[in-house]
Amino acid sequence: MSISKRMLAGLGLAGIAAVAVTSLNGLPAAQAAAKPRQLIFYSAQGYDQAMATAFQKKTGIIVKLDDDSTGNIVARMEAERSNPHWDVAWFDGDSTMQALDNEGMLLRGFVPNDVSNYIPLGRSLIAPDRSYYPTGVTAAAAMAYNTRQVPAKDAPKTWADLLKPEFRHAVAMNDPSISGPTFPFVAGIMQQMGRKNGQNYFQKLKANGLRIFQTNDNTLSALLAGQEKVIMIQDSALTNAKVKGEPIKIVYPKSGVYTLPGVIAIDKHAPDMAAAKEFVEFVLSQEGQRVMLNPANGGGDSYFNPVIKGMKPDAARQQTGIHWYRVNPLTAAHQENSIKQWFNENITH
Repeated sequence: MSISKRMLAGLGLAGIAAVAVTSLNGLPAAQAAAKPRQLIFYSAQGYDQAMATAFQKKTGIIVKLDDDSTGNIVARMEAERSNPHWDVAWFDGDSTMQALDNEGMLLRGFVPNDVSNYIPLGRSLIAPDRSYYPTGVTAAAAMAYNTRQVPAKDAPKTWADLLKPEFRHAVAMNDPSISGPTFPFVAGIMQQMGRKNGQNYFQKLKANGLRIFQTNDNTLSALLAGQEKVIMIQDSALTNAKVKGEPIKIVYPKSGVYTLPGVIAIDKHAPDMAAAKEFVEFVLSQEGQRVMLNPANGGGDSYFNPVIKGMKPDAARQQTGIHWYRVNPLTAAHQENSIKQWFNENITH
């Protein structure tokens, strides 16, 4: 585009600037240069796509979701440490998120507007340095028995009951090196019983015929097929199976079940920090929580205990008789490699 000297003189400096920044397509610069806001979202949650869609509709911020397993997401975050591509990460397991925080990867000190809306359980699960926030909580493992295999009068009531002769070669769990929810369960046992006594417990389980499968689906399938009488896996998966009409009964030991919070965090070098903070605010709002609690959005992942005031869990999820035992994420993160190595060498193989 050519501009005559007369035009330039008439326009003045402000006019010259306005014309000079006109785009090649003939659009004003403000329109041509404006880029749509964008959020890169790494997640292992069943309701993540529904959450991304709801947030994008509400804010106009484009959400690019990368949905994968927790292990793969963490590996990608580690690989991108010097050149991060993500804004927000969300998965189950505060000990795993704490390990990332220990490496200095997460934004610390961010306080969402809705932080005062937490119930006491939720407040207890907030990272000490405010680097991640709980979005809900499940039991890292509860017990479930096949009602066709075990009469109610013979059902186990405590973790120790699984050592009884009647459960020999009839108990199974997941591999903590593969299954994300299982490590907090193993760490919780060792925290509550003491490291040495906890190791001794798992060794006794192995001597009684404990079987190790890779994931919830494998372990649950073995229970439903009658290959096992009792399994120990994340209670949201058990609730989902029960909702589908499977012949199982869930047992929450009186000694407690170990907290497994869904946790959300922001990269300290987030490409769009403002969008990341806005997204976390949305997830922790009642509007965002309603998205999570809808099984049509999250499947089994929607059967969790809310930690935000005013929110009620799906009616299918048991609420009474659950004693929560908090797994210390700082200790669990510090011991994760050694616990997994010990378990792999002494129990899995």
